[in-house]
Amino acid sequence: MNNPFEVLGLKGTATPDEIRSAYRTLARQCHPDMIRDPAGKEEAQMRMVALNLAYEEALRLASPRANNPVTPVLSSAEAILMAQRAMARDNPEGALRSLIRCEVRDGDWYYMQGKVLMALEEFDSAHQSFRQAVRLDPENNVYRAGALAAAVAHQKEQKFPGKVKKVFRGIVKR
Repeated sequence: MNNPFEVLGLKGTATPDEIRSAYRTLARQCHPDMIRDPAGKEEAQMRMVALNLAYEEALRLASPRANNPVTPVLSSAEAILMAQRAMARDNPEGALRSLIRCEVRDGDWYYMQGKVLMALEEFDSAHQSFRQAVRLDPENNVYRAGALAAAVAHQKEQKFPGKVKKVFRGIVKR
């Protein structure tokens, strides 16, 4: 099967709403009921089947709960954009899943991962991500500020009140 996003004329970063809109537009154009010629009707039927399959697969891949090991690989920019969208929807877990789909990671990618890990209150891991971003671009003060903020948050968490908060947070989540 072709890439479902390509069949729908979309990029791999399309949202479910964009997928639905593209599907409806294409379905109106090639629906078999709109064709009078028997040969054309059969061709339209095959196109509609392919369109339906692509629509279902694209929605599954774009779903925030998509746990598919065969998800398309994203560029760093696409992964960051998807992660930013997920963070805007207060979904840091979805943001992390988007970032993981990227194979080539640059300073911006590590910086975004650090921001996501900060939102998840994984301060030590966030600090490591920010430090990797600094290693890749030592002159970037934004990356350095992120590393510092993560280090400070990690130190606060290690003090007794921070440990107590973390224990209570774990109890409340259950």
